[in-house]
Amino acid sequence: MTGLSGAGKSQAAKVIEDLGYYTLDNLPPALMDTALAVSRKGGHTKVAFVVDARSGALFEEAAVTIDALRRSDHPPHLLFFDASDEALLRRFSETRHKHPVPASGGVEPSIAEERRRLTELRARADKVIDTTHLSVKELRDTLHALYGTGRIGMLVRVVSFGYKYGLPLGADLVFDCRFMENPFYIDELRPLTGTDAKVRDFVLGHPATAAFLERLEPLLRFAIPRYDAEKKAHLAIAFGCTGGRHRSVAIADEVARRVRDLWPGPAEVAHRDVDRQDARS
Repeated sequence: MTGLSGAGKSQAAKVIEDLGYYTLDNLPPALMDTALAVSRKGGHTKVAFVVDARSGALFEEAAVTIDALRRSDHPPHLLFFDASDEALLRRFSETRHKHPVPASGGVEPSIAEERRRLTELRARADKVIDTTHLSVKELRDTLHALYGTGRIGMLVRVVSFGYKYGLPLGADLVFDCRFMENPFYIDELRPLTGTDAKVRDFVLGHPATAAFLERLEPLLRFAIPRYDAEKKAHLAIAFGCTGGRHRSVAIADEVARRVRDLWPGPAEVAHRDVDRQDARS
């Protein structure tokens, strides 16, 4: 594991360790081969190393060492953690930690310099996790999806939301469901949610919904593998309606079901606003 300082490697290392990996943090890259051999001799079959700019000049050997390991009998899986400059600046401001890459002018030039130094490693990464908008839970879920089942695959997360509460942060694809007939205006359906059979049947049974899903599925079948090929570890697909309680919930559940049929990797669904009390009125 490597990446930008403040992008979540320390938190990820704790999760990886909980998944049964023998984890060594802040390891000088030149020692990875030796540390792997010693770890295997000690009975550890799952080993994770965190290497980053904290090792100073020693970090310059990272690319060469990783390339050498890839030519060995135990090629590594390189996981890279990234985040926007704005997110990194905010995190360093909150923690008041000193940035490990010295640069005159404060934290911002240090981030720019570290990003420049890491360009080569990022290009070598098998997976890139951008933590800009990921919560701790979402980061944990992503790592569990990647490494908790013995299968490495991008996590597809389908989310429903209400436009009246704003767009979900970090959504990669956003679809507006407000063109569909609204169950809110039917007295019998208003108190229910999109997870209830009556609302689900009403939404999915509408001709506009059927036409929408008929066009959406080929798009997802085309796009999801290509997002995975671009090294994304987490793909968020969001569906919104006015309050996030009826239409978007039913659509998100149905799309998640279809994604599980067309995508061999992990997929999950979440309903951000379904339990908001003001969405009931």
